[in-house]
Amino acid sequence: MEAQMKEELMKFVLKNRLSPFSFSKTSIGNNNSIYKTRDAKTIHTKVLSKISSKFVFSETSNLWNCFGFTDDVSEINRRQEFFRGLMLKDSGFLKEIEKPRSKWNPKYDVVVVTEDESSFVSLNKLNCGVQLLVSENDVMELERYDIVQVVDCDDFHILLERLPQSVFVNSIDDVYLERYLEELSGWRENFAILNKSDVSSEMKSLLGELEPMFNLLENKEGKIITESEVEKILEEINETVGVKIKEMTISGEGLMKMLNEGKMPTEILEIVRGAIENSGISEHIFNLQIPVTIDYKELEEQIKRQSAFEFTNLAEKIKQNAEHLKRIPKVLESLSALLLVEDFCNGISKWFKDEMIYPIYSENLHLGDASNMFLSDAQPVSFQLDKFSRCSILTGANSGGKTTLLEHILQNISLFQLGLPVDGEVHLPMFSDVYYFAKSKGSTSKGAFETLLTQMSKVKPGDKTLILADEIEAVTEPGVAGKMISATADFFIKKNCFIILATHLGAEIQKNLPEGARVDGIEAKGLDENFDLIVDHNPVLGRLAHSTPELIIEKMANIYSEEYFKHLHERMKS
Repeated sequence: MEAQMKEELMKFVLKNRLSPFSFSKTSIGNNNSIYKTRDAKTIHTKVLSKISSKFVFSETSNLWNCFGFTDDVSEINRRQEFFRGLMLKDSGFLKEIEKPRSKWNPKYDVVVVTEDESSFVSLNKLNCGVQLLVSENDVMELERYDIVQVVDCDDFHILLERLPQSVFVNSIDDVYLERYLEELSGWRENFAILNKSDVSSEMKSLLGELEPMFNLLENKEGKIITESEVEKILEEINETVGVKIKEMTISGEGLMKMLNEGKMPTEILEIVRGAIENSGISEHIFNLQIPVTIDYKELEEQIKRQSAFEFTNLAEKIKQNAEHLKRIPKVLESLSALLLVEDFCNGISKWFKDEMIYPIYSENLHLGDASNMFLSDAQPVSFQLDKFSRCSILTGANSGGKTTLLEHILQNISLFQLGLPVDGEVHLPMFSDVYYFAKSKGSTSKGAFETLLTQMSKVKPGDKTLILADEIEAVTEPGVAGKMISATADFFIKKNCFIILATHLGAEIQKNLPEGARVDGIEAKGLDENFDLIVDHNPVLGRLAHSTPELIIEKMANIYSEEYFKHLHERMKS
């Protein structure tokens, strides 16, 4: 299952051309959402952002698009099985990965030649020198290049064979394969980092395929002698010859022969040849005389021949690895994609906690000792809606946690859809339409009230619909609001929707409570030593809770020195 899911993630990355080296996140549109209001979508985005905080690369969070909303329970189970199989690894190496920058170029000049005009047009698209051969003079001028790559040449084939730097290639695809090594060279540091890190088996396989190609980049060129080096060696040769001649006794006959005929005695010639041989330099580039001198014309020819053969040898090695080299862009593309997949899996593994449990599909909505992922040291809460009570009128104090509970439910729905675990025991229906109407920050104007009613009328009701509304009474007069909330609850209960309406009008609604609705309360019990509300965030099912404004007034009277707060507090107590 893990391999199959990773393959799907890889295909997604490659299809959308995502890269770990992008500085920003690519926008990938996905309108298939169960969340039908902006407020609900905001919570879902917040969930994804929280989990994605462990990712290294900007594009990694785009992989959530592979875990889109579904109504298939088996797909949820498949996702859960995938995440269960993830193992936490040391992924610190991902932060060391840098954008590849080519750092290698061939040390030789390359020109690609052809007789075919159509081939010439195609070759011009490559990043190398190209020449169309028309005459023998064109061939003769090629001697100045270190490497001559030949493709589609019949007429000048024999002439080109005489050039030691000629390398014949079979097709345009095989021309200037050095370009693949240039691309690979940018990965040298990243390769070294990945090669010593704890990476997936898929990544190890790709690294193993690239390793022989890195050996071409490390090609140790043979020693090509330079003119200055030969001149330095010449001094050592003449010094050695001079010392040994001083130790000799030359006969008069030998001396006269050397003066008259310009020929060295055999004994001296042997000393000269021995000194040259010990230097490791070819005898052909020296004039055998006293003192020994350099034949600069021969030296120039030898340096040229050595260079040609050395460059040709490397070019031939590259040619022999043509098929492997041509795979480099594809392998590097796969390696880049795997970096994103690795980051995704490792980032999620870091988010997991040991006590997390995977949600279960159910006909009912149930939270058992579930903690909110957005709160530190969150109090576990329990809550339920079922076929007997499909609607909760949620009452309680200001800052008591009504809004937090609504958003906590949305959070768990998102985690369930993604296939991720939650902190607590959670059972959920497979909702197809989720509406969240957050607390109004506007006025109680006619426009705001009409807007809310219009939004409510657009709700698609059914047994897979969940409606969450937070203090919707704020957009109209208190006298009307209680009746509106009660009527709204009654309408959607009869349509088999699940509903939670957070409100301060619990007492008014309780007088006309629709069948299938329940009043629940989050109680404030007083103030602590810091004058903060003491709240049991666990809603008590079936009990009305009061908003306790007197506690807020007491808090402000103790914190602030204004006479107004003291006056209010005394009057409330009396």
